Amino acid sequence: MGEQASWITQFVNHYFGGAALALLSALHIRPTNPKLPIPEHVVMGLLVLFIGTLLALWVRSRLSVERPGASQQIAEFLLKNPLGFGINDVLEENAGDHWERYIPIVGSVSLFILLANLFGAFPFFKAPTSAVSVPLACAIITFAYFNWQGIRHHGIGGYLKHFAGPVAWLSPLMFPVEILSTTARLLSLPVRLWANIFASDMIYGLFLGLFAGPAVWGWTKSPVLGVVLGILPALIPIAFIALHLFVSIVQTYVFTILPAVYIGLATADEH
Repeated sequence: MGEQASWITQFVNHYFGGAALALLSALHIRPTNPKLPIPEHVVMGLLVLFIGTLLALWVRSRLSVERPGASQQIAEFLLKNPLGFGINDVLEENAGDHWERYIPIVGSVSLFILLANLFGAFPFFKAPTSAVSVPLACAIITFAYFNWQGIRHHGIGGYLKHFAGPVAWLSPLMFPVEILSTTARLLSLPVRLWANIFASDMIYGLFLGLFAGPAVWGWTKSPVLGVVLGILPALIPIAFIALHLFVSIVQTYVFTILPAVYIGLATADEH
């Protein structure tokens, strides 16, 4: 690992690293860092799942029609809201007539990505989506799911036929182009998410380091000068946390609307 692992990652590896090493050895896989066989993004991803499950159970235990609490209202806002970017809103607009059946998978992936992105805004945590393998895993699930829904709706033959296009004599040309275009979605989804979250974390650290240096230098000359030069670095976290929250929400929306569009295309009866 190129940077110091968080105490959470070290704690998990202290107690479960031995078991992880034994499993990896049985699979003939050599970890990049034998001292930390469970990478940081894996630890953070599992923590996202754990916290997300607890939050879901918390909301479920407090569901009420007459007196909805704050947690229920937030959950309902994530599903459907006046702004039209809730999970249900996106699926209803893009995923076709049977959009309700896609809520569990698309909603679960979207909420995982949202929580994973937001991890980067908290101390001692790191967004697991800043490691490319995590967005790639989400993309593989999404890719397999929308293709499965296309096969389920049309049958294998019917689904493969829609890659050939409506013009018969262009089919030999259209089929490989459409296959490549569909396969490219497996890369476009994770790269977009990973690049934005990774860049957000990197820019935050870069600017914090640039402005913290003068503050340290000023403190060696005069406490007053150190405080004056330290005001800007003190404000940087607030600005970048706000930016990170914005990027996290936007990228979650993108990772929700694109799978909804792909499902809609895969299950459409007219092409």
